[in-house]
Amino acid sequence: MDALQRRVILEDMVQYKLFLVQSNSQQTDEHLPQLVDEILAKVAPFLIQYIWQHQPFNLKYHPEKGDVPAHIEGQTQFGDNVEDEWFIVYLLQQITEAFPELAARVEDNDGEFLLIEAADYLPKWLNPDTSENRVFFYKGELHILPCPSKSSPVGISKDVVPSVAQALALLSTHPVACRASPKISSAVMQRLAGYPEKIKANLHRAHCFIPAGIATVLAQRPDLVAPAVSAFYLRDPVDLQACRSFNTFPPDALVLASVTFTRCLYAQLQQQQFISDRRSGFTLPPRSHPQYKAHELGMKLAHGFEILCSKCRLPSSEPDAPVSCNPQWKDFVDSLKRNGYFRGELEGSAGYKELARSAENFFKQSVASKSSSSSPGEEVLQLLHSCNPLKLEELKKREAELPQEDSDSWLDITAQDLERMLQERSGGRAGVGSQKSGSTKQTQHVKGAEERGKETQGDKEEEEGGYSLVAVSRGMKDFLSAMSSHEGAELPWSSSAQPFSFDPDSMANALDRLLGSKEEELDSDDLDDDDDDDDEEEEEEQEEENGLSGQAEMNETETLDGLRKYMDQMDQELMSTNIGQSFNLTNHNKAGLVNGSPPASATDGLPAEETEEIQPLDIDLNLVTNLLESLSSQAGLAGPASNLLQSLGIHLPPNSDPA
Repeated sequence: MDALQRRVILEDMVQYKLFLVQSNSQQTDEHLPQLVDEILAKVAPFLIQYIWQHQPFNLKYHPEKGDVPAHIEGQTQFGDNVEDEWFIVYLLQQITEAFPELAARVEDNDGEFLLIEAADYLPKWLNPDTSENRVFFYKGELHILPCPSKSSPVGISKDVVPSVAQALALLSTHPVACRASPKISSAVMQRLAGYPEKIKANLHRAHCFIPAGIATVLAQRPDLVAPAVSAFYLRDPVDLQACRSFNTFPPDALVLASVTFTRCLYAQLQQQQFISDRRSGFTLPPRSHPQYKAHELGMKLAHGFEILCSKCRLPSSEPDAPVSCNPQWKDFVDSLKRNGYFRGELEGSAGYKELARSAENFFKQSVASKSSSSSPGEEVLQLLHSCNPLKLEELKKREAELPQEDSDSWLDITAQDLERMLQERSGGRAGVGSQKSGSTKQTQHVKGAEERGKETQGDKEEEEGGYSLVAVSRGMKDFLSAMSSHEGAELPWSSSAQPFSFDPDSMANALDRLLGSKEEELDSDDLDDDDDDDDEEEEEEQEEENGLSGQAEMNETETLDGLRKYMDQMDQELMSTNIGQSFNLTNHNKAGLVNGSPPASATDGLPAEETEEIQPLDIDLNLVTNLLESLSSQAGLAGPASNLLQSLGIHLPPNSDPA
């Protein structure tokens, strides 16, 4: 029930909270509201240039309620762009580094999604049921509240859900013990690598033929391109009814403008096939026209803006109060100056005015926003009525000064690019097979596989591929020999880096004991013969004296005899078929079976029906052969064989054989 009560986050929403690690109630109530403006001013250089998919980063003070102390909280709906969520994680990491008195928590509908990135390195006790209120960013580093152990008594039991106050107290008193392991931290930080440069890398500039009114709006508010693209992307037949006449943005005066999208927004706009209504007034040139893409993108973007405005009423003719009337504006500007936002520009200069205008837009969206804030469509209409419209002649002159648009080659992903991305996501797993091959025993296995490849195939390519095939065989053996629980299979690369040793004699003895092929071996050939077995034998003798052991032993013997009869009968049935020809035998049996006959030792002086024996199989060769056949049948797509090998950290090159 607790899990159901706390999962109130929407599917595409991220929620984040900032707590004072050490404070009393009076200090918290006084200090946290002041910190909101300081934090926003600190991250303003990142936020002003960012285009959000749906909702921006926001912070609001929340007083103490129940067992949750006073804190700063925000939530952002990121829609289809998951990069927005990870950008917020980066902001929280930067905030806790700049404000060491704060600790940050972040979660979405998956819970502690940061742990998903480091799932390969988490301790076994840490799972979605035991991770609540345990994961924090503190002083710019990832911290996980530990579970007490024999080596360290510090922590909170995994069976207890710590309150936020308990978690903060442990975090402040034992920060070193709560710090996440290097592997976990590096896995999470790897996901944040590239910021803040990644902000510009995720932008895409494209040329679009758009109505002059849209060009005017985007010149003032470039971020409004996001709701317009979303409106077009999520359109329905009712929305398109407003696009028959285009009352707000008529297409009679189109201008070529440079529009900045995020890559997600550009892909949503570019990849959709759309034919406009003939009554709309939009006509596209032939596809062979050099500017066809600019006309098509502009037509789609215009439909998005028209849909936005069609859902809103016209704004009041009374102008809004200037932002300077807000009492928070002066403190916000002072914080920006302290953080070097204006880059040394003189007040009143063109550069200063441009930065101040961007700061005003950000202040209206994030700092001075209210619950009854305007919708994007209302903001577009307000801009059309408040700002001075650009003249068509001036917009036409700007067409010659447009910056070059970006290449959209990133939309095309080759098979090699996909493989590289999968390798990057799999982290260190891909190198597990090569790491394990460093031992002498593994080298001997490789040489043996190469020699066998020379005998069977005799070509150089098979010899070069010996290492990969042995890695496949070893990986499967490690996987089958790993101990697992009811929660699922544990992959061998996550449990041990020691080379796996396989003793065929021990395996054969264990099977003989199980099947009862030798009566005397049922008691003597025990692979785990130790003092405990002696005690068990003494107990069995005592039970036999009481008349109980004889009954149990008789039942066991009858069961093994019945199982052996079934196995013998199954072998006889299969030997009369051709199923054995589908398996590869060991090398010393292949020479005698070239002509389809069993070895001479099995046929001399006796009928073939009575002397025919089951020949030993080459387990490794059969395993690799079947896996390669399965991979070939997948034709490069995902399937059971490729998924299993990928999870084991084994990478096989694509099939280069001619079709």
